[in-house]
Amino acid sequence: MSRLKLILLQVAVGLGFLLLWHVLTTYPILAPTRQTQFFFSTPLDVLARIWKEFASGEIWRHLWITLLETILAFAFGAGGGILFGFLFARREFLAAVFDPYIKAANALPRVVLAPIFALWFGLGIWSKVALGFTLVFFIVFFNVYQGVREVSPVVLANARMLGMNERHLLRHVYWPAALTWMFSSLHTSVGFALVGAVVGEYLGSSAGLGYKIHEAESVFDVTGVFAGMAILSIFVILLDFLVTLIERRLLVWRPAPSTND
Repeated sequence: MSRLKLILLQVAVGLGFLLLWHVLTTYPILAPTRQTQFFFSTPLDVLARIWKEFASGEIWRHLWITLLETILAFAFGAGGGILFGFLFARREFLAAVFDPYIKAANALPRVVLAPIFALWFGLGIWSKVALGFTLVFFIVFFNVYQGVREVSPVVLANARMLGMNERHLLRHVYWPAALTWMFSSLHTSVGFALVGAVVGEYLGSSAGLGYKIHEAESVFDVTGVFAGMAILSIFVILLDFLVTLIERRLLVWRPAPSTND
C-alpha cells in the first residue's frame, strides 16, 4: 500500500469517528440529546474549546510544562534503560543477582508511587519526572536487554575470528542488533512518559495538561475534559513522529519493508 493511500485511510478513520460521535450526540438515537451531550459533549464543541484555548494563549504555558516533564522523563528513563540493559545483558552474573529485584520493582503499581514521589520531590516537575521515569525505564530496559541477548552466537564467533575486541563488538554487533528492539520500546515509551507527567499533574499540580483536565473534571466540564484529551493525543502523535525521524536516521542501513499497492 502506498504512503498516500495509508494517510488517506488514516484520515478517513478519524473523520468517520468524528462523524459517528457527532450523529450520536446531536440526534436522540441512544438517549435524549441533552443527556448524551452532558456525558460526551459534541465534537464541534470540543474543537471550539481547543481553538479557544490556543487562541487565548492560555494553553501554551501548560503545554510547555507537560512537554518539559515528558522530555526529562523520557530522556532519563530511556538513557537509564539503555545503559542498564546493555550492562545486564553483557554481565550474566549481575543480571542473575538482580533479577528478582528488577521484577519486583517493575511489578509495583506506578499510581501508588505518585504520592510518594510528591512527598519526596514536592509538587514541582521532578515528582512528575520521577513517575514518568519509572514507566519508561523498564520498557526500554527489557527490550534492550532482550535485543542484546538475541545476537546470534554464529555472528559473534565470526566477528571474533575477524579480530574484533569487546569494544568493536559493542559498536558493530551488539549496538546495531539492539537498535531495532530499542526503538520499538521508545515508540511505546513516549506515550508512557506523557502518561507519567499527566498522571502526576492530575494528582497534584498547579499547571500542566493533567491539571487542566482535573480542573475541568472537578466542575463536570465534559467539553474541557475531552478537549484536554484531544490535545494530549495530538501531543503524543507529534512526539512519536519525532522518534520516528530519529529512528530513520539511525537505522538508515535497514532495508525498507516491501509494500504491495
